[in-house]
Amino acid sequence: MMNPRRTFLWAGIAGTALLAGCAGPQISDYAKQTPTLELDHYFNGRIIAHGVFQKRDGTVARRFTVFMDCHWEGNQGVLDEHFTYSDGSKERRIWRLTKHADGRYTGRADDVVGEATGQTSGNAFRWNYTLRLPVDGSVYEVQFDDWMFLMDERVMLNRATMSKFGIRLGEVLLSFSKV
Repeated sequence: MMNPRRTFLWAGIAGTALLAGCAGPQISDYAKQTPTLELDHYFNGRIIAHGVFQKRDGTVARRFTVFMDCHWEGNQGVLDEHFTYSDGSKERRIWRLTKHADGRYTGRADDVVGEATGQTSGNAFRWNYTLRLPVDGSVYEVQFDDWMFLMDERVMLNRATMSKFGIRLGEVLLSFSKV
């Protein structure tokens, strides 16, 4: 038999996660914002990004630079990302994206669980996926809720919230620039 206190705790966590999922901005809120973001145009060619990972308390835990080579053929895109972290470690992720109707996108990468889904509207793009994240010899599956905003034809800003079981673990902040 399950402990009533434990049941109450899990019900509270589930309820909080459910309410948090309903709150906040929707991608349609940005429909009239310009310049209009077309991912297959922006993520085409060479891009450099600078970013930080901040813990829940706001402490910067990691800084990094990403060099990206991107190209599209029809509705299929490849984003080849090369990460260099401030501690000298390196990582590579290759996204394979598909553009669908109505600004919707899906994507896959080797360290992504299942399929990522996203949508553009106006100058914004919302991208959701689960990432296998190695930490101190273990691998954790964490959820990312990415919001990207096109500032002009060269610059895009990205804020991604990382969570597990609906509990916020931290944020990734990025600035993309077309080279």
